[in-house]
Amino acid sequence: MSSASLVPGTHHGLVVRGVLDFATVGPLAAEGERLLVGPGVVEIDLSGVTSANSAGLALLLEWLDLARRRQLRLRFRNLPEPLVRLAELTNLTEVLPLAHG
Repeated sequence: MSSASLVPGTHHGLVVRGVLDFATVGPLAAEGERLLVGPGVVEIDLSGVTSANSAGLALLLEWLDLARRRQLRLRFRNLPEPLVRLAELTNLTEVLPLAHG
């Protein structure tokens, strides 16, 4: 069974760990509802993601929509390669606010 978590990180950030797939994104979306509060900027670090598919990309888009509704800006850091490839394939690279550095 897949597992994943969204936990507070440092400097108003959040950290995603585990697998982003159809089994885990529902609970992560609910956790995002709880943790994504604004206004301001929240950086989400995905360096702990061990596997991801299109459900993971859909989750990031859902979080972006939630953030807009809450007047919050998101930045995604350390996007795993499968999500980068999916974003490129679906022309969503420009939509995802990626943190660099």
